[in-house]
Amino acid sequence: MPKLRVGVIYGGRSGEHEISVVSASSIMQHLDPDRFEVVPIYISKDGHWRLNGAFPSTLSAAEAVDLAATVGTASHEAHPDETLLRIDRGFAPHAAAVSGLDLDVIFPALHGPYGEDGTVQGLLELTNVAYVGAGVLGSAVSMDKAVMKTLFAAAGLLQAPYTVVPAAEWRSDAEGIGRRVAALGYPVFVKPANLGSSVGVSKVQTPTALAGAMEEALAYDRKAVVEGAVQDAREIECAVLGNTDPAASVPGEIVTSRGFYDYEAKYLDDSVELRIPAPLDEALTAEVQRLALAAFRAVEACGMARVDFLLPRGGNAVVVSEVNTIPGFTSVSMYPKLWEASGLSYPALLSRLIDLAIARHDEKQQLRTSRNVIAANARQL
Repeated sequence: MPKLRVGVIYGGRSGEHEISVVSASSIMQHLDPDRFEVVPIYISKDGHWRLNGAFPSTLSAAEAVDLAATVGTASHEAHPDETLLRIDRGFAPHAAAVSGLDLDVIFPALHGPYGEDGTVQGLLELTNVAYVGAGVLGSAVSMDKAVMKTLFAAAGLLQAPYTVVPAAEWRSDAEGIGRRVAALGYPVFVKPANLGSSVGVSKVQTPTALAGAMEEALAYDRKAVVEGAVQDAREIECAVLGNTDPAASVPGEIVTSRGFYDYEAKYLDDSVELRIPAPLDEALTAEVQRLALAAFRAVEACGMARVDFLLPRGGNAVVVSEVNTIPGFTSVSMYPKLWEASGLSYPALLSRLIDLAIARHDEKQQLRTSRNVIAANARQL
């Protein structure tokens, strides 16, 4: 059979650009060459889409971040072959549509805004091409932590106490926000509502440190989420795979000597230990898996997601933290490691994700896009 042409989109206009490059490099290296033909599609930080003739360099996340700081970009491609699309002031007149590449499926390896938040998914819907991962709705609500938490609450999932702070409200009433945050109880975590990889996240121990943390979070987004800390909690993660009948992996645990699992701990140092599977008893393992599937369904995710939890030591009340619809795929990322521990190798996982994307796309092609006038008239009669 002919190989499937897989467009891997990476880079992007977000603070997680460098991590996306590393994830994409790992994905491209592990796609089955006997089954897939890989087409690398790079999005620069200024929004230019480019076809690159070669895979991005295989670097660690730390090396990618260092390179970006040195040269101001993380593309690792000195000579892009073709500019496909410019989205700085509207589409460039000469731009080629993504659908014109004759791709069978797209694998978005994008993290954060303008990639994981439904924007690219909407473009792919318009081009009518199959793509891996959640659709527009699932991507958008999972990226926005404030909306995601509202859906978790509606599904009856246990969460840490939190408050949402729009930037305009912080600017006009910092004192009132301070009182609202104090009611949560210090320490608290301050996060941009729309971002991942712990970018812009601060752990705040005292009221005097709140202002700096708010300014840091609001530098990345127009609203912040402030969460009360779950004291002495273990960080548990579970991977979900599937469309209408998803499955949950074995859970894993993150152990770090840092104050929390921040950007540096995730990508830039060796202070983190990943325990896979997590040392949980059978009942807690089953509960984490049940809640992972419940959170996945609450945000209408599909294809893949990583669900993060907090588990107070000595207790069994599992607190749902968030859903990540495009989890990291670097060599140290939890999502592929959890499935490997569950019996699904990295290449097999990628193949399964592509199969799920094509199956969902085929199902959507069966939906009607116009009204059946004859049938409608018959019902009226």
